[in-house]
Amino acid sequence: MAGLETYWYRISPVHLILLPASWLFGALSALRRVLYHSRILSSFKLPVPVIVIGNISVGGTGKTPLTLAIARQLADHGHHPVIVSRGFGGDSRQQLVTENSTVAEVGDEPLLMAQRRICPVWVGENRVAAANAALKENPQCDVVLCDDGLQHYRLQRDVELVVIDGVRRFGNGYLLPAGPLREPVSRLKTADAVVINGGKSRPQTQNQYPMQLSGDIFQNLRHPDKTATAHDLQGLRLHAVAGIGHPQRFFDLLKSQGLTVIPHAFADHYPYQACDLIFDDCDALLLTEKDAVKCAAFADDNFWVLRVDAQVDPALFDYLLRKIAIHGRKTA
Repeated sequence: MAGLETYWYRISPVHLILLPASWLFGALSALRRVLYHSRILSSFKLPVPVIVIGNISVGGTGKTPLTLAIARQLADHGHHPVIVSRGFGGDSRQQLVTENSTVAEVGDEPLLMAQRRICPVWVGENRVAAANAALKENPQCDVVLCDDGLQHYRLQRDVELVVIDGVRRFGNGYLLPAGPLREPVSRLKTADAVVINGGKSRPQTQNQYPMQLSGDIFQNLRHPDKTATAHDLQGLRLHAVAGIGHPQRFFDLLKSQGLTVIPHAFADHYPYQACDLIFDDCDALLLTEKDAVKCAAFADDNFWVLRVDAQVDPALFDYLLRKIAIHGRKTA
């Protein structure tokens, strides 16, 4: 699929071949939605409200930082959230993610979220089973946040949030494999809210909310109590690594802080080895949090991690609090 990404943000003669496959993908996706909505395929309701955070496109849009921001806001308002994720790259078992879990067991993003220590994080290929197991083990939890679960229709949801990359938007507008879309843009009309991450355009409708990713403190991966600012890194020979859905976003953030780096983009969820990160003339290697959890075992003193947080329109949190307030916990 990685090779096809070069065609997702333009139109080329290759699309004469890709478009028929895209139409078939769209037809099958639409049929699947119809089967769930008509209850021919079974879906399951949890005893607590479910907020799904997802996207309609392939690649990073900022779902994980948004999920963490929502979890923090819910906790600050007296709720007890639990995050449930597929755990891409993990071993597919239903399990609690701890700070001592490994990426091979639970995936990189769930481990990142667990290390933030906001709320319990559970993973499993069967998200319904994972959510039920999480609620059984954590009876105090009163809301489930389903990370990257928009197309997981087996799990019924009370709120759907769709995150859009404000810079790349919808690429060429085609469904997979001709474009980056998992579902058509019209799917946004059925979502409860749309969150636009980055970009300069302002939200156009009432249910759209702006979001920005920000962070200015670098933490040494090998010595977590040691931190630095962009000012401290000025004048050093800097390399930056990003194995995320949209690596350029990370490189642009570093540039906005006045840092000049040599960028190295890797595939999303890339399984790093020490030999991948050996660069000549490197005084400091700058990493995303998502990459850092896969590099901790072989990090040396020049590995630095930039923590980023989602800055979201407070109106979104007010909206979510109102939505889940009308859903009391039900008897399972």
